[in-house]
Amino acid sequence: MTATVVLPTYNESPNLESLVTQLMACDSVARAVIVDDDSPDGTGAIADALEAQYRDRVYALHRYSMRGYSAASRYGMACALDLGTDVIVQMDADRSHNPAHLADMFRALENADLVIGSRYVRGGTIENWPLTRRWLSRSANVYVRRVVGLSTRDCTSGFRAWRRSLLAKLLVQRKLWSDGYAFLVEMVFLAERAHTRIVEVPITFTERQEGRSKMSWRIIAESAIVPWTLDRKG
Repeated sequence: MTATVVLPTYNESPNLESLVTQLMACDSVARAVIVDDDSPDGTGAIADALEAQYRDRVYALHRYSMRGYSAASRYGMACALDLGTDVIVQMDADRSHNPAHLADMFRALENADLVIGSRYVRGGTIENWPLTRRWLSRSANVYVRRVVGLSTRDCTSGFRAWRRSLLAKLLVQRKLWSDGYAFLVEMVFLAERAHTRIVEVPITFTERQEGRSKMSWRIIAESAIVPWTLDRKG
């Protein structure tokens, strides 16, 4: 089982090189696809240097007119599917997701179509978050689960491993495609509606040590509204 890791980036120059170096040392990671949204801090140049260093294993994609987590993720996923690997992994580039968890996620994928690195199953933890943010994140997951009727406990985790067959099927659906992090909820919704085998693996989520969080009130507002717009008739 070989995997391609998709890394959407915006202003991740302090984190990207060390993360990609660690990923390239993982036995089951064949490639990494970096999708940079014209970062003003030089992240794109670092991505290009990594592509030159790890030729045919790291791909640096640059977007200039369209920005946003959802579009960058879909762009990277489409590229990963074209590369032909068995598994596509999505994860954040800010070092909050530890590649050491990939081994457990890949083992779980042997009996699943989607594996989610989860903060909210037994054994999952969060490090370096204040109580207010812990409360906000947990409350958001409870809210989404109740509004949409999801069984997944960590609907907003951005650390996921997909079988290519499932991801390819979901990416052709154009019913909403949220602009921001609500995309994560939408993808879980589509996966559950397709009666997918989903497994949640506990992870330790660590708050970024370098750079600034991309969370904003606009993102929070979108995440609150989108669950009500999902078509639950399918």
